Amino acid sequence: MAWQQWEVADKERGVAMTYPTDIIIDDTTLRDGEQTAGVVFSKREKMAIARMLDSIGVGEIECGIPAMGKEEQESIRSLVDLGLSARLITWNRALVPEIEASIACGVQAVDISLSVSDQMIRHKLRKDRSEVKEQLKVALGFAKQHNLYVSVGGEDASRADMAFLVELMEITRSLGGDRFRFCDTLGIMDPFTMFDKVSFLRQAVPEVAIEVHTHNDLGMATANAIAGIRAGAKFVNTTINGLGERAGNAALEEVVMGMKHACGIETGIDTHRFREMSLFVAKASDRPLSVSKPVVGSRVFSHESGLHADGVIKDPHNYEGFDPAEVGMTRSIVVGKHSGTGGLIERYRSMGITVARSQAESLLETTRSMSCARKRDLTNCELIAIYLGEETLPKAA
Repeated sequence: MAWQQWEVADKERGVAMTYPTDIIIDDTTLRDGEQTAGVVFSKREKMAIARMLDSIGVGEIECGIPAMGKEEQESIRSLVDLGLSARLITWNRALVPEIEASIACGVQAVDISLSVSDQMIRHKLRKDRSEVKEQLKVALGFAKQHNLYVSVGGEDASRADMAFLVELMEITRSLGGDRFRFCDTLGIMDPFTMFDKVSFLRQAVPEVAIEVHTHNDLGMATANAIAGIRAGAKFVNTTINGLGERAGNAALEEVVMGMKHACGIETGIDTHRFREMSLFVAKASDRPLSVSKPVVGSRVFSHESGLHADGVIKDPHNYEGFDPAEVGMTRSIVVGKHSGTGGLIERYRSMGITVARSQAESLLETTRSMSCARKRDLTNCELIAIYLGEETLPKAA
């Protein structure tokens, strides 16, 4: 396949590097997302989520961990039977029996994960680097003998020795591995370091595609994911709503919209169902969306402040980076403590009530006072009552 490419000059190293712009989203809501403490998806919910991801153009879905047992394996087989366009990939430790379990589920792609930082090699696995390399050779060799597409997952890669990562990527290349997953497992990276490390690995072993997997422990998962893409990673892991271990993963909706509007990188994802998908997953996971959740929160396109409301009424581009309809959202003008006459007039207009500016100015004091007393914005019913003169004094909430 001929990949469209763009060039970035790496001035520090004095070389020109070429990066693919056809980015593949590998969504792991059904694996890492479900690993959120206390979250369990039913088989029906998993099938619905997989269908939604497939319908919007997500290229790959990490669909589970066959080694967990019979119930998980049955769930994965049900996903395979859907015949989705998206490639299904399972997560496995780099162990032959776990890869065999994936093969039995009918998938054609596997992630084989192994710890790659000295911290985890010594204090989790109780092994050394040579044993990790041998484990990779055995597991990867077995997977390729069975004609599987293989992502080699480098757990805790962000804390690993870079030279050792290069060794592992060379083994991946020599045995026919398809890509290497650079994991910021603890979510401790910043975007600048992510860019530097992915750029280094991409230059060191250009034959092996790189995937970035980022966690949100410091609130930088989305930024780190995009930095990895800008550095040349072709694959990026996401979860709907940013579900995942501890503070979660990079959110699908944030990464896609960030790449589109901050970087000018199109992913081919149909974003119009983002709000719908987010609400479904929020309910299925019993993790309600914050009203200020980036991209899909119910209040992220709400405007109250007088200057902001006036600006967005005149031209939405004044205070909105993208059209809310892009993600299945709508704009709202909120009436509260900080409202101005322009916002109040617009809010009444949206209810079919025409209010002159002089009248709005006289109503504004009452609306602000009531908002302060009730510590929230006002409902349509309250605004109608104020307009009709039925509610002139603020009441306690």
